[in-house]
Amino acid sequence: MTENPEASKAPVTVPIRSLGPGHRARIAAHLLALDEHDRYLRFGYGATDEQIKRYVASLDFERDEIFGIYNRKLELIAMAHLAFSHDPAMRSCAEFGVSVLKKARARGYGARLFDRAVMHARNEGVELLFIHALSENTAMIKIARNAGATLERAGSETDAHLRLPPATLDSRVNELIDEQVAKTDYRLKVQAKNFWDFLMGVQEVRQGVRDARRKTSG
Repeated sequence: MTENPEASKAPVTVPIRSLGPGHRARIAAHLLALDEHDRYLRFGYGATDEQIKRYVASLDFERDEIFGIYNRKLELIAMAHLAFSHDPAMRSCAEFGVSVLKKARARGYGARLFDRAVMHARNEGVELLFIHALSENTAMIKIARNAGATLERAGSETDAHLRLPPATLDSRVNELIDEQVAKTDYRLKVQAKNFWDFLMGVQEVRQGVRDARRKTSG
């Protein structure tokens, strides 16, 4: 039997980092880049620009956890919001929401973000993870189903809940490692972008000097 070379490949590591208040502008840019239909799927209604801006401004980085995937241009191409309950008595519950830009889809980013959120939720003592999605949001429902979540459909909406196992030493160590890898990756992307921006500035200056010389010689 011939081995499938694709099946033998190890999955590509996708650096996913926690986002803080300093990333608020990029979070807003990411969500504002979603078209009307994608906003409908993400929020359950066709959120306007103003509503998205209010949502971003209201993000509580102390209570909740926001995860993101950046490309080389430091564009936030995928993000997830792990929202913990406001009620201390329900601290063992959390809700998951995710969005991925169209150009970054079909790469498994939504599932990767879900796995990252599940690991953090476990380590924070969450026992039940909830997902509320429109029934037409097949990508989100597939992620929940593949994770073994219980799905309940009510017309145009589907609710899912996943019971999480307790945290282990492995889950805690893996989260620390994943976060460190993601921070290092982000720092390198920042340095690379700054360097290329510098080179582009130098090239523009050189071009300006050449143009000025041509005018003088002419």
